[in-house]
Amino acid sequence: MSAGAAFAADDEEGAPAKPDVPNIYLDLRTTYATIPAGTLGLGFGGTSLSAAFEALATRRGVTLPNGLPTAKSIAVDLPLTVDVSDRVSLYGGVSGSTTDVGGGWSSFDITSWNIGVQADLYQQNGGRIPTITLQSTLTQSVPNEQGMTTSFNHVLEFDYALDEDETRGWLVGVQYTHTDIASQLARIKPNTILYAGGYYQWPSNWKFTGRLGAQSFGGAQIAGRTLADSFTQPILRLDLDRMDDNDNRLFGVTAQIAWMPKPSYQVTLRTPLYAVRN
Repeated sequence: MSAGAAFAADDEEGAPAKPDVPNIYLDLRTTYATIPAGTLGLGFGGTSLSAAFEALATRRGVTLPNGLPTAKSIAVDLPLTVDVSDRVSLYGGVSGSTTDVGGGWSSFDITSWNIGVQADLYQQNGGRIPTITLQSTLTQSVPNEQGMTTSFNHVLEFDYALDEDETRGWLVGVQYTHTDIASQLARIKPNTILYAGGYYQWPSNWKFTGRLGAQSFGGAQIAGRTLADSFTQPILRLDLDRMDDNDNRLFGVTAQIAWMPKPSYQVTLRTPLYAVRN
């Protein structure tokens, strides 16, 4: 999503240019996920969900011979987002979650905070070179104590539009996540996703996007025991978004299936709360 040009001309010919106010909104995301035994909350994005499971493992001592148990989780992300131009968005906020590992749902707690930036390094604008977008997010679990995790998530995506209005096109990208743990006894190895996909936007401004790829996770250990096994498995993500005429998201739903190697299911509702929308 973008706020449009930083400076827009008036409708009347010859009128002086005047600055637009950037889009400012809470990009509210609510996620329900099922997590198979022996793994973390991995997948596209999802660093806040992963942080919640990492904290569960490192602080509560879930290091049984069988590893992490099967779990269900509900996470809420509240990043305040500012689209400073049609190329750059800045965001930062907190995330909370509640988890059920078989004994009932835990209390809902703030489990992490994050800051990040998304920028178009190059825009296609009708040419033959695809739009190149880089998104980088820093996520840190809370509270700040022994076992705290810090994740660095980077997404590099190439978007090749097939028409001038950019309503349909192809996507290719890579996501890389590296996690540090404030403990000498625990280690989480990097997670990488390579994917390809495409999108189509109807005249009614409904937009469908699909991504299919392979996720490779190096595994996790704590105190010499395996917390989560390594794997390389398929991952599928489907997005349906309602946009306005300026390509601002009004509503979105995302469904994800990630094999780890057993399937993990995740559904996310995106309901942006706009303070300013151009």
